Amino acid sequence: MEEITGYIEAIVFVQPENGFTVARLKENHKKNFTVIRGYIPSIQPGETVVCRGEWKNHASHGMQFEVAEYTVSLPSDVVGIQKYLESGLVKGIGHRYAKKIVDHFGADTLQVIDEAPGRLAEIQGLGKKRIDSLLECWQKQRAIRDVMIFLRTHGVTPAYAQKIYKTYGDQSVEKVKENPYQLARDVFGIGFKLADVIAQKLSFALHSPQRIKAGIEHVLWELAGDGHTCFPIREFLPIAQQTLEVESALVEAEMKDMVQNNLLAQGDLSEPFIWLKPFYAYEQSISRDLMRLKTNPLAIRSINAPKAAEWVQEQLHIEFAPQQKEAVIQALTDKVHIITGGPGTGKSTITKAILSVTSKLTDKILLAAPTGRAAKRMTQITGKKAFTIHALLEMDFASGGFKRGKENPLDCDLLIIDEASMIDTPLLFHLLRATPNTTRLLFVGDIDQLPSVGPGTVLRDLIQSDLLGVTRLTEIFRQAKGSKIITNAHKINSGEFPDLYNPERSDFHFISAETPEAILQIILQLVSKDIPDKWRFNSFEDIQVLSPMRKGLIGADHLNEALQNLLNPSEKPLFRAGRRFHVQDKVMQIKNNYDKHVYNGDIGLITHIDTIESKMTVEFDDQVVEYDFTDLDELVLAYACSVHKYQGSECPCIVLPIHTSHFKLLHRNLLYTGVTRGKRQVYLVGTPKAVAIAIQNDQVQKRHTGLIKAMKDMNRNYKPEAAIRAKQLDFISS
Repeated sequence: MEEITGYIEAIVFVQPENGFTVARLKENHKKNFTVIRGYIPSIQPGETVVCRGEWKNHASHGMQFEVAEYTVSLPSDVVGIQKYLESGLVKGIGHRYAKKIVDHFGADTLQVIDEAPGRLAEIQGLGKKRIDSLLECWQKQRAIRDVMIFLRTHGVTPAYAQKIYKTYGDQSVEKVKENPYQLARDVFGIGFKLADVIAQKLSFALHSPQRIKAGIEHVLWELAGDGHTCFPIREFLPIAQQTLEVESALVEAEMKDMVQNNLLAQGDLSEPFIWLKPFYAYEQSISRDLMRLKTNPLAIRSINAPKAAEWVQEQLHIEFAPQQKEAVIQALTDKVHIITGGPGTGKSTITKAILSVTSKLTDKILLAAPTGRAAKRMTQITGKKAFTIHALLEMDFASGGFKRGKENPLDCDLLIIDEASMIDTPLLFHLLRATPNTTRLLFVGDIDQLPSVGPGTVLRDLIQSDLLGVTRLTEIFRQAKGSKIITNAHKINSGEFPDLYNPERSDFHFISAETPEAILQIILQLVSKDIPDKWRFNSFEDIQVLSPMRKGLIGADHLNEALQNLLNPSEKPLFRAGRRFHVQDKVMQIKNNYDKHVYNGDIGLITHIDTIESKMTVEFDDQVVEYDFTDLDELVLAYACSVHKYQGSECPCIVLPIHTSHFKLLHRNLLYTGVTRGKRQVYLVGTPKAVAIAIQNDQVQKRHTGLIKAMKDMNRNYKPEAAIRAKQLDFISS
């Protein structure tokens, strides 16, 4: 292999999933830049790179150097040093001060910063505050470089060095040596497989109990990521054995040991099942709290519910459909009640009616929804402030849990939760813990939508338990019958083929395209020109592209890249966390961040990128959030996103590709959920065959949960004094 050396002048392209990078390298004594390409994750402008590989002639871009191996070191020449200082890795030093420092100290700059930092005071205009910031950052960078060197020798790319250092600080190397598997639990983005690579390099045996236990936890968390709160042992063992590549007997032995040591829970549903301990405790606690709420007296005085329903019709100047009237009566009668139905069936009208009646009896009413957008819509519909469930529970940064709980409950006589299909098991656990004994609790949602992103099928399980009052709304309210979005959504939900051929001014459109390439081009044209011109929609705020999948030409990932290039090109992108960001990009938060008050699924707009201070500012619906560059793996582009990620949100216009290449994820409830996200316009782009496949596939993807059995067991055995006990479950509140 040939070897070339130089500093990184600019990053041209990065593939987030695998670190494939195209960059411009400035070789010593060469006038023109060299284009290098290969798997070189996390390199930054200014860094000096020694690349080994071979020259290849690219058909479109000419000669390029294909990197097979590389090492990164600090730059040694003045141009590289300046690039390095102004790259954003050293906070507080932009182009202006980097040039001043390098002009003064030349090639000795980095040595001066390392060995004689006091000399920085010689630079005119570089005050004490900026020098202190530079030196603090420099010390961190030096520590991170040590971690990088250690990790590189153990098969890990530098991408995670800063995150590991942020978690463990100066103890990073010692912590990794002590138990590399702990990385999978403690550092966002590092899973068991990467931790296992490090462990193997550190000579941890394949059959070590530490590895097998970590692998068992990993598999169960992976299954939780697929929505399961528990899993049949019979099916679990082969999956764990394949992941760990050890004998099934060893997996079974360690699993039993973990059960005995209270790290896992085991129980019988239709057959023996295994739980991660927190999920077992969540389901038991949810069941106990629901019984507590059902059996305790109500704070609100009793009323004649049928008369109240008649009264509220006059107050709101409406006439209920029979199902709506029944829903109002039952919701004003039951202590815990569920209202479920599709779009146009009057859920919002019922919610307003219940609020009107209850507000005459008490002012202690709280409204909440799982996401910020759903809460905002609830506020607009009801005229009363609604909160996200997270905000309602009040994050406690000291403990990492919520301030609201059993010892500090919410102050409410009525609690209404909208978009209840989105609530996952952990969130329901925390919500019920904080709900007072005397509160009336009303869940409103659509059971036919996709289940929550997080583990569990909470709304479905509550309904199927047959232990709570439920009203099912099936009749489309008459004002909604004029909307093709709503009528087609109900056709899809009932297994009928929708009306794809609608008038020009319809709110539902189908554009036929046979290939993914054609679908992609149509979507780009629709979002950038046709829809804004026709409906006066803003391409960023009013149009949302949804896709059944992330991968592929018309998956969310590639659509994001194509839409970013088309709608918001930039000559100075920021490459971080394997992603490319521009000012004014539409982005989505993909991890609950309680410190920043932003949650999985929140969508915002990048308003500022500060490469000097290594910070990025994102404006969400009601707040401005600042991100350090090391936290940017929590953000992804959101010009397009998965249907699943967008549930609970609405947009004036939805554009949805539907093609047989999405075969594995073409489900009726996915298409139904996607269509019902559109408030004013919906565009399907693809083939009628793909629509038919989705409609015919009404098999809801099976999620294993233990909630129904836990509720039935609790219903049989519940005693009020039992609520005082069970303190052994309290450890899971954080």
